Amino acid sequence: MTDKEAAQLITGAAKGCPKECGQAYAPVNIALCKYWGKRDEMLNLPVTSSLSLSLPELGATTRISFREGHDQLFLDGVEQSRDSVSARRVSKYLDLFRPDRSTFFHVESESTVPIAAGLASSASGFAALALALNDLFQWNLGLRDLSILARLGSGSAARSIYTGFVLWHAGTREDGMDSFAEPVDGEWPGLCMGLIMVSRREKAVSSRIAMKRTVDTSALYRAWPAKVESDLKNLRQAIEKKDFDLLGRTAESNALAMHATMMDSQPPVLYWMPETVEEIRKIWRLRDNGLPVYFTMDAGPNIKMLFMEKDASLIREHFPDMEIALI
Repeated sequence: MTDKEAAQLITGAAKGCPKECGQAYAPVNIALCKYWGKRDEMLNLPVTSSLSLSLPELGATTRISFREGHDQLFLDGVEQSRDSVSARRVSKYLDLFRPDRSTFFHVESESTVPIAAGLASSASGFAALALALNDLFQWNLGLRDLSILARLGSGSAARSIYTGFVLWHAGTREDGMDSFAEPVDGEWPGLCMGLIMVSRREKAVSSRIAMKRTVDTSALYRAWPAKVESDLKNLRQAIEKKDFDLLGRTAESNALAMHATMMDSQPPVLYWMPETVEEIRKIWRLRDNGLPVYFTMDAGPNIKMLFMEKDASLIREHFPDMEIALI
């Protein structure tokens, strides 16, 4: 099945009268058990399931309307060249939903996190775009269907349809209709995430390229599915029992394992910068001295720390530039 056929399978039966403009917001999500590797690149079907935590106050707001001539994309108020990677990627996604070849779109998206810096901007951006299309065409689709549509734009966008803890099922069907995200029960008062911005620059190697290179060339990747299966089990248990140390240990180990597979790929992919290593070592020293703090990282140099609210003041003393994201 193609991505176009998948999109039509979901939207084809929807009946609605298009509006002049659609708008939506979607949060970034930070994976505690990562999505790394695809079994189908066109449909963005993952090799394994994954689990994330959404940050409701950080994300993307997207507005979409109809226009003539060609698609037009603005990111944070700046018009993107039609030949830019971002514009071509958005237009390719919009191809899935055009009623005819003469339909074009004007898209404005504003993000509270840097674009392509390993802070899940793609996830929140495509989730917001899927939600805005649902608003524009008035499809009135359910969240499961919207999660699938968002996934067609960016795999991890499947999780940004929701807030809180979110599980994205890898699924087994070739058409991908069983690969969607859904919330995980388990509010966790006092759980905090701190963002350490090592770099706001766009990364040199995109997540898509790094992921494919890892799957194709890393010998360590063979152990990844079993690692994920074990980590998901531990994370579900940690969330259910509010076991912070188990949550933190598992998330940190999962992130390090993912980056190890990248470093083992050919040619190697290394997102870490000297400042990244320095901050990681600082976190480990603090934990050795009795302060319960852990970290996770996505495909980029920036660090996300996990800690409890009662320790926030002490942690800020060591990381004064840290931004605390509400959960």
